[in-house]
Amino acid sequence: MALLSSSPKWPTLPDYFHDWALVDVETSGLRPGRDRVLSLAILTLDARGNQTGEFSTLLNPGCDPGPVHIHGLTSARLAGAPTFEDIAPQVGAMLSSRVLVAHNAQFDYDFLAHEFAHVRSWVPVSRRLCTLALNRLVGPATPDLKLGTLAEHYGVRQEKAHDAQDDVRVLSGILRGSLGAAEQLGLSLPLLDCPPRQDYKPCVPKTPCAYRNPGRLTPGGSLVQGMKVAITGDTRVSREELVARSVAAGLNMMTSVSGQTSVVVTNDASAASGKLRRAAEAGVPLVDEATYLGLLESVRPGQAKGAVRQSRGTELPVSTMSAPPESLPGVPAPRIGAPPASPAGAHQLLAGRRVLVLGGTHEAAVEARARAVALGASAAVNLSASVSDVVVLPGGETDRRMSRIVTLGLRVHDADWLLAPARVPALSSAGTKLDAAQVLVRGAVIDLPDTGAAWTVSAAWRQQTACDVDVVAFAVDGREQVAGDEDFVFYGAPEHPDGTVRLATDGPTEQAVTVNLECLPLEVQRVVIGAAIDGAATFSDVGAIEITATCGIGAAPAARATLDAATTERTMILAELYRRAEGWRLRAVGQGYDHGLADLARGYGVDIAE
Repeated sequence: MALLSSSPKWPTLPDYFHDWALVDVETSGLRPGRDRVLSLAILTLDARGNQTGEFSTLLNPGCDPGPVHIHGLTSARLAGAPTFEDIAPQVGAMLSSRVLVAHNAQFDYDFLAHEFAHVRSWVPVSRRLCTLALNRLVGPATPDLKLGTLAEHYGVRQEKAHDAQDDVRVLSGILRGSLGAAEQLGLSLPLLDCPPRQDYKPCVPKTPCAYRNPGRLTPGGSLVQGMKVAITGDTRVSREELVARSVAAGLNMMTSVSGQTSVVVTNDASAASGKLRRAAEAGVPLVDEATYLGLLESVRPGQAKGAVRQSRGTELPVSTMSAPPESLPGVPAPRIGAPPASPAGAHQLLAGRRVLVLGGTHEAAVEARARAVALGASAAVNLSASVSDVVVLPGGETDRRMSRIVTLGLRVHDADWLLAPARVPALSSAGTKLDAAQVLVRGAVIDLPDTGAAWTVSAAWRQQTACDVDVVAFAVDGREQVAGDEDFVFYGAPEHPDGTVRLATDGPTEQAVTVNLECLPLEVQRVVIGAAIDGAATFSDVGAIEITATCGIGAAPAARATLDAATTERTMILAELYRRAEGWRLRAVGQGYDHGLADLARGYGVDIAE
């Protein structure tokens, strides 16, 4: 496909007409709320791409500036700079009523949101656009999607990397080129709603319980470090003090009750509370406050979570390391169909190609994508510049993207093309990039290189999807159970307290989980990444979900897989990262379940209120 590498003209599609505020921040670290903004640059554009304003400044964060070797901002340089409170009114005025644009926009947005929270306000932005997410949709013929690489591709001169003022100038050129490429493809912009929020607060890390749950409190027995404790009803000692004393003693304080709860503290066992009802159903013992305070005086030592880890270099048995999710209590068996067999000798005939399937029934489309993958291609879920071939099944000729496909001169085939791989023409278009990522079928496993950088597993689905899809993650031990509710990362708790697992939303049809494998606690044997559909919709309404694994922001995908559930599933396990000896592996899973997210979470040991 021949796409322009740069676009001198601003797009003409009315859907692309917005007032823009392009933003770049340099920060003292990578965690919003804990780390601070050191440098900020903003460039505003009108709906036609004309510059309407510009602002840049250094900021005195009142803390250590962090990695000076990257951004060059020393404490001495920042000492005389204004604080964020000094510039907040001006920044707010420039952002207001505009779409915020940034490369990896959630990062910049979250840092700004926390800075505004520091001055008792909130970031006045209702929508944002991530140029990284936009270019993932565009799929330009570039080795990666880093800012410098895209600048070269779109003909923008980069003078000083990691300088906010230069980066935001470069970003304006990348936005212009990206919008032009997106217009050629007829893409909807991945604008993400982000209404003003007042719940951003400085990061106060929660210290996860360091001990394994030893089970229930026995009659006349002692509390043991790691026991899960819930409190319900009024208490004589303030709830905050009671929780603080319990945490200091090594207990795991919970806000709900499940079958794994060790004991519930209550001064009124006859009260009609939900916690007491669930405790009765699960047989969880009750104690009153006075008894509990007495037990707190002599809590027995527990087993540290890291103590169950095998010595380094010792490989756990395969049955332990790769136990399938269907073995979990409360998780019903998934539906798994075998992919169609490849024609004899046809393996890898479509290697490096990206195939988009249009039309057909859900089952026919699933089969066509599986055949393409079996021939070595990767299956796309959206039209992009990286698509090399389109397979049109019955009804696909009326797809709204067909006119674009014809205009772009893409190769169009019927379903029989996948049955006759000998008739595969050579790729000749200079604008088409061979897909270098390793293509994984369902159940396939790859070893992850030990690079020291965090790994990101992204999930994307059709832009035309009407229902909401939520990506989630579970950090589980060798028994496929979370150690605490904080090990469940989802839209309501998008970051693990220690920062090792984070959820990012990059657009309406793309979410990603980033995992710092080196910093995960030793007892975490695997990170399970799933997706759930809100409401009554099922994955037949969503269609295929494409997952990609990358190491570093904007890096080229190391692996990708396109996963199809059947028809009635509402949750699906997409992938898992798991320990193998001293390294980590990635498995493409693609197992769907009929139940909802709450049942899936309970199967991994998360306390979910009814």
